[in-house]
Amino acid sequence: MPSEVPLQQKLGYNFRDMQLLTHALMHSSWANEHQMEGLNNQRLEFLGDAVLELCITDELYHRYPQFREGALTEIRARLVSEAELARLGRELGIDKALLLGRGEEHNAGRDRDSIIADAFEAVLAAIYEDGGIESARKVVKWVYRKRWEEASRLETKKDAKSRLQELCQKLYRETPNYIRLGQSGPDHAKTFEVKLILPDGQEFVGLEKSAKRAEHAAAALALETFKNANQEFPEHEQAPDKTGACP
Repeated sequence: MPSEVPLQQKLGYNFRDMQLLTHALMHSSWANEHQMEGLNNQRLEFLGDAVLELCITDELYHRYPQFREGALTEIRARLVSEAELARLGRELGIDKALLLGRGEEHNAGRDRDSIIADAFEAVLAAIYEDGGIESARKVVKWVYRKRWEEASRLETKKDAKSRLQELCQKLYRETPNYIRLGQSGPDHAKTFEVKLILPDGQEFVGLEKSAKRAEHAAAALALETFKNANQEFPEHEQAPDKTGACP
C-alpha cells in the first residue's frame, strides 16, 4: 500500500514481510467488515506492548545510570503513555495508514488516541517479528530520539507518587488515598482505573495499562493542579492546619 512506504521511511526500517506491517495497521472494524476477524492488530498490539516496555526500560537503564528506580519508572510511564504513543503515531503517519472500517471512519476513529497508540504498538511488534529484538530496539531508539532528554528533565529525582505524598504531608499532614476502581477491556489490552483522593477531598482518576501506572498517572494530574494553583510551597514554609483552606 502507498501509505506504508513513507511510514517505513519514518520508522527507519524496511520490512521483509510487508504483510506483517499491513496486519499491524488493520483495525478490528476493518477486519470485521472484510470477514477477516482473526487478522486484526489486537494480538500484535499485545506483543508490542511488551516489546516497547522492554526497549524503553533497557534504553533508560543504560542511558541514565545515575537515576534511581522511582525516577526511571516515572520517565518510562511518560514515554509509554497513551497520549505519547498517539503523538508518535501521528508523527510517523500511522493515523493516515490505518485500515479502518466504514463505521469507525465515520466516527472519527482515525483521530482517536487509543486506536493510534494501539497501532503504534502493533507496528513495533511487527518489526520485532520481522527483524528481531535488535531491530525493534533500533527503531524505538530512533523514534524516541527527541524524547529521551525531554522526558528525563521532567522528573529526575522522585516519581509522581513520592512527590505528591511529600506535598500532602506538608500541606495537610496527611497522605493521599488510592482506590483501585477496577479494570476493563479484553485480556490482551486491559485498562486499569485508579481514583486518587486528596486529604482536602479533591479526586483524580488515572487510566493506564497497569494499576501501578494508573496510580502514577493520577498523582501526576494532582501535581499539575497544585502547580497551576501555585501550591507547591518551599520546604521551610509551615503547613496549614488540615481543616483550613490552602493559602
